[in-house]
Amino acid sequence: MSVLAIDAGTTGVTAVVVSPAGRIVATASQEFAQHFPKPGWVEHAPEEIWQATLEATREVLRTVDASELTAIGITNQRETVVLWDRETLGSPRRAIVWQDRRTAEICERLRADGHEDRVAELTGLRLDPYFSGTKLMWLAEHEPHTWALVQSGRYAVGTVDSYLIARMTRGTWHVTDVSNASRTLLFDLGSGDWSDELCSLFGVPRDALPDLVPNWGEVAPSDPKSFLGLELPIAGIAGDQQSALFGQTCFEVGDSKCTYGTGSFILANTGTTLERSDAGLLSTAAWRSPAGELTYALEGSIFVTGAAVQWLRDGLQIVGSAAETEAVASTVDDTDGVVFVPALTGLGAPHWDPHARGLVIGITRGTTRAHIVRATLEAIAFEVRDVLETMPDIACLRVDGGAAANDMLCQLQADQVGLPVERPEIVETTALGAAFLAGLGTGVWESTDDLHETWALERRFEPVAERAKADAAHARWRDAVERSKGWATD
Repeated sequence: MSVLAIDAGTTGVTAVVVSPAGRIVATASQEFAQHFPKPGWVEHAPEEIWQATLEATREVLRTVDASELTAIGITNQRETVVLWDRETLGSPRRAIVWQDRRTAEICERLRADGHEDRVAELTGLRLDPYFSGTKLMWLAEHEPHTWALVQSGRYAVGTVDSYLIARMTRGTWHVTDVSNASRTLLFDLGSGDWSDELCSLFGVPRDALPDLVPNWGEVAPSDPKSFLGLELPIAGIAGDQQSALFGQTCFEVGDSKCTYGTGSFILANTGTTLERSDAGLLSTAAWRSPAGELTYALEGSIFVTGAAVQWLRDGLQIVGSAAETEAVASTVDDTDGVVFVPALTGLGAPHWDPHARGLVIGITRGTTRAHIVRATLEAIAFEVRDVLETMPDIACLRVDGGAAANDMLCQLQADQVGLPVERPEIVETTALGAAFLAGLGTGVWESTDDLHETWALERRFEPVAERAKADAAHARWRDAVERSKGWATD
């Protein structure tokens, strides 16, 4: 029996069907619109996310018999805030996306009032617009009529996983897991539960939040009238980065991965130990077993990597597709001094500057689109190096996500970090992780040992660049990063 996984990402939804051998046998994707009401604001229409989910799933069901499916796994963009009517399931406003920077002033206010240390102690996070809590605080302050219906219990609050489960179950279930909850600024990492203290600080009624369930195990059945005739147990839930960690079978302490998606996220499994970082890394929940054991991770969150490539395609229109970047960048030997800092929505780890903005520097009359495209790929490698230099030593870096298929990027990455980069046969490990969780929860796989057996190496990239040359390029990058900071002041 195979597993259906729904990967509700930042720019679209992908549905995949995974066989008991751990192979993707069918896949379909559907993009949805990105809304930018003001500079630094990013929103999604929840109904468009739901329709993309239906369309992607409908497409895979054209090639896979629904009777072959045994469970549903869900993974999602994290930190994005969704409100919906518990009765009609309609949303009163667009979702505020994790990339959105509108709450920078709220973060500064909370910091000035002395709350950051306590928030960090409880959550493992920091006061940054990235996380959900300040988004909800902004809604309460700026849209009081909407917020009143949250307080009265009419509107539910959740992340994208909670919203999709509500839609799939005709509003019967309002749930999430620890990996998503731990990104809200409302979750106590130590106790493994919602925090009354944090809910009070951010002004969020606890009753509006979803119930917490394990990451695998049967949670709720989908409603066939709501979800394309499918009546299957929803049996796996995880935020996208924790799902990718699971999909890369990083089950042991010290195992780590880097996912190249809209942003890039480096996670290292720290087991049952809640480790903290003073170098800009986040402590986060990785997953919770049905027995209640909580596994933690350290995370370095980079906001814009694949989104920078998307910007080359849609904003500058200098490439026709993401896949074209490797061929274009390969036409030049280097960037000819051009450096791109893709702080298009501020800087995440390890800098954490919501006021930073994108910067392209070193342009001359000889600069071509190839130099800018190559500088974009180099920027991704530089950003990942910045994070890895703050993490415990690792022997190699496992990579996944759409951009991991780019050989030039993987080689640049190996050269920059001075470590082998391992690319698995399946790079869409975010969806794979959701399938693994759901299959583990329904007996498709008996244990994580069975899942280990499904992982297969496709290619290993060894560092080949001279260390001094790689370090000099990185030093030039760090100089450009400093110049990008603090640009947006309003």
